[in-house]
Amino acid sequence: MPETVAVLSVGAITVADTELLGVKERVMTTLQNRPNTALLVIDVQNGIVEGGYERDTVVANVAALVDKARLEQIPVVWVQHSDEENLAKGSDAWRIVPELDPGEAEPLVAKTYADSFEDTTLETVLSGLRVGRLFVVGAQTDECIRSTLHGAIVRGYDATLVSDAHTTEDQSAWGAPPPDLVIAHTNLYWTYHKAPGRAAGTVLTKEVDFGTPP
Repeated sequence: MPETVAVLSVGAITVADTELLGVKERVMTTLQNRPNTALLVIDVQNGIVEGGYERDTVVANVAALVDKARLEQIPVVWVQHSDEENLAKGSDAWRIVPELDPGEAEPLVAKTYADSFEDTTLETVLSGLRVGRLFVVGAQTDECIRSTLHGAIVRGYDATLVSDAHTTEDQSAWGAPPPDLVIAHTNLYWTYHKAPGRAAGTVLTKEVDFGTPP
């Protein structure tokens, strides 16, 4: 007779206690009727990543994930920052890097704040795609990436950071740690980040599985 799997109620969601099956317990987004996954590409723009740590490697990893998502019919959602000082709309600095080419049918969300959800159409786009789980890549680690990860989690999304597909520039002259340490620390704390009924965590580019919940 097969073993019975206990079911635990966590708020508005139901979680199967899979310890009896010998595998890690999984949680799911608290958003209702949002079973889909998307790749969220944040601010991979000329003026933002030109001085980024290991810029070429990170952009190549982002490109590989975009190709993988398209092959598996996973939505790719692009975010593009603008401001009046350094990233004026239409300028070369504002444009997405030439190695990446957003598809005509892929949503492109304009933003002016660090959190990609703040005063943008991102939530409307993701709701329309029935997305409740995000893989996050892009720039910059210590500003828009961190802000968007936390913005996603507090809004009920699962948010996984691809640990070798985000970057930032050297701001140690202003008191910040060197960029490699900023990236390492962000990966460290997001690996262990928790919220009720939502999953965080990190994964390497080569290990991304869009079809398997964390």
